[in-house]
Amino acid sequence: MNNIRNFCIIAHIDHGKSTLADRLLDFTGAVSDRDKQDQLLDNMDLERERGITIKSHAIQMEYKCKGKNYILNLIDTPGHVDFSYEVSRSIAACEGALLVVDAAQSIQAQTISNLYLALENDLEIIPILNKVDLPSANPEEVTDDIVDLLGCDPSDVIPASAKTGIGIEEILNAIINLIPGPSGDVTQPLQALVFDSVYNSFRGVETYFKVINGSIKKNQKVKFIATGKSYGADEIGTLNLTQTPKKEINAGDVGYLITGIKDAREVKVGDTITDAENPTTNAVEGFEDVKPMVFAGIYPVDTEEYEELRSSMEKLQLNDASLVFQAESSVALGFGFRCGFLGMLHLEIVQERLEREFNMTVITTVPNVSYNAFTRKSPSDPILLNNPSDLPEPSTIDRIEEPFIKASIITKADYVGNVMSLCIEKRGLITNQTYLTTERVELTFDMPLAEIVFDFYDRLKTVSRGYASFDYTPIGMRVSKLVRVDMLLNGQTVDALSALIHLDNAQKIGRKMCSKLKELIPRQQFDIPIQAAIGAKIISRETVKAVRKDVTAKCYGGDISRKRKLLENQKKGKKRMRQVGNVEIPQEAFMAVLKLND
Repeated sequence: MNNIRNFCIIAHIDHGKSTLADRLLDFTGAVSDRDKQDQLLDNMDLERERGITIKSHAIQMEYKCKGKNYILNLIDTPGHVDFSYEVSRSIAACEGALLVVDAAQSIQAQTISNLYLALENDLEIIPILNKVDLPSANPEEVTDDIVDLLGCDPSDVIPASAKTGIGIEEILNAIINLIPGPSGDVTQPLQALVFDSVYNSFRGVETYFKVINGSIKKNQKVKFIATGKSYGADEIGTLNLTQTPKKEINAGDVGYLITGIKDAREVKVGDTITDAENPTTNAVEGFEDVKPMVFAGIYPVDTEEYEELRSSMEKLQLNDASLVFQAESSVALGFGFRCGFLGMLHLEIVQERLEREFNMTVITTVPNVSYNAFTRKSPSDPILLNNPSDLPEPSTIDRIEEPFIKASIITKADYVGNVMSLCIEKRGLITNQTYLTTERVELTFDMPLAEIVFDFYDRLKTVSRGYASFDYTPIGMRVSKLVRVDMLLNGQTVDALSALIHLDNAQKIGRKMCSKLKELIPRQQFDIPIQAAIGAKIISRETVKAVRKDVTAKCYGGDISRKRKLLENQKKGKKRMRQVGNVEIPQEAFMAVLKLND
């Protein structure tokens, strides 16, 4: 137990977490020269393409220090705010954290939020000043920022460069000297915390756990407390670069378990594994249930693939515990699922993974957030609105509440004006402004979540030339003036394009949606009116003109009445066609509605 160290790496986006993990693996010899590659732990194609970490990755290393052998369990975590749930789960399985700060960019919003997560769990923090080899690095100033944030000594901050390998040995020695070994009792009944799982089509569900008390042996009968089911431990082992089977894993260590579970619903992240014959009396405190921020409908393109999509979603949920979904149906799209995501990037990633890993082609509806509606009949009982189509009759509504967030934005002093005007445009209320240094300012806003869902982050980066960093926490529901804007195509409401919008912006957004759809909907043999409406009131209209065949082309000269007769017949035909014709909406139209500000 004394020779085990469990730690994770936390930092803002692009501050060098995965590269530092690479250097630690190189230095400890955990990876051979043949297997070496950049961002080694990012094993998903998507992660490699985008250059971001999406999943937390656990790996075991061995290191010799002062003649003693130590086992180091490292968990590399994502930096993006949409994957903060991954970070909180990784932190729960550790005793210490490496806080990496970029020497050029200094402390950013996500650095602070991940640090607070780690401090809540009483982790030992080791501050690391990364990228000191960059020409733009400012080590003295950033060290002072870290000292102010943590209240540590300047000598505690380890200068390093994950790219060139400076300071790696010092980091490893600090891990061994400063991070405490896991506290646990081997003699107690087995108690292990499930912090992740993955579906393998050949071996079933692989469960990743940390043993808190007791030990787990191969072929032992184990029980999952949340479901109450027992299984035989067919294979256990530790997570090296490849999985290494073991006979026994003792308290304090991290490993994987294969029990041959085929049903993805039987494993829950945050569950406790115990011995079936001699179970523990108290379960480990799991994780908080995830609070989805953004909701969108995911539907199969072919309605027959509904069951297939369900099993794919369940398998994906194993690997991504922050995904929440329930069945729903739509008039336009048939049967599908209402899914909860932590943000737009998370939605994009889930959609991509469904396509790549499970070959599922899906249609995603316009994302929105959850609202509470109160009727005049019962003004104290909230009606949860996940979908704009669930909104009761406007005449019966007393009030509507929408979720608000506390947004923390750290930016350079030069861009404060731009950032403020963007936030005020998005109905934000400034609550605080603090100068961290003469150059860097922290702005705090109360903002509606619906306003930041789509393009806020991209626009924030644009107005601040990439300097601003952003983090948010939910602060509850507040009353707001909201109306439902419906989109009508050829007089038919398309429920997938409906949106709840603030009254002040409804007109503007309705117009934009109409003109956007006009560009995207292909022309038919008849005119297609596109309308935006609030209740029965039409607020905007565009028309996709008909593709018109020249029926008079064959008439050379002759009487004008011949031409008129042909045109009249055409007119009648178009009218009839319009009554029976249906309009196909391309998938781009659903997504394009989101990019209205482009």
